[in-house]
Amino acid sequence: MADPSLAVLTAMITPAVLISGAGTLLMSTSARLGRSTDRVRVLTARFKFLVSEEGQREPLAREEKRMIIEQLPRLTRRTRYIQRSMQAFYLAVTLLVCTSILIGAGSLGKFDTGLVPILLAILGAGGLAYGALLLSYEATLSAITTRQEMRFLEKLGAHYAGLYNEAAEEKAEQNSELRV
Repeated sequence: MADPSLAVLTAMITPAVLISGAGTLLMSTSARLGRSTDRVRVLTARFKFLVSEEGQREPLAREEKRMIIEQLPRLTRRTRYIQRSMQAFYLAVTLLVCTSILIGAGSLGKFDTGLVPILLAILGAGGLAYGALLLSYEATLSAITTRQEMRFLEKLGAHYAGLYNEAAEEKAEQNSELRV
């Protein structure tokens, strides 16, 4: 017959696997929050430059300022999603640790914990799922922002390509005038 303490340890390890997954999600989400914060700082510095006298002479400065202003509400939502997902992950870790402790304490104290560990584990797993869902929304907003910036860069590229085409045409005209 199997050792009863082994069964208890096995039951306690099951939430630990989810805790490990939650820890990984917390680390990557924390990095996302840092990148989002850095992005706001970069946009702030760029905006400050664009409103300066020198910055206003930049090609498509007005369009870039408009793009930055349009991104701010999206960045705010992204940051909120990340913060809420981190809260969900921390709550999930707490619930899963409580599940493991309750399983061990119930076994040591020889008292019936009933369905409480199962409910805590379900709530903890639900917290992980909720946090992951929030991160998927945040990733969608990030992709929208990236597409918006890519469209702006295409306009900027077209602007510079137009300048190069004009310069090439002027040079060709000058060369043809010299030949005549």
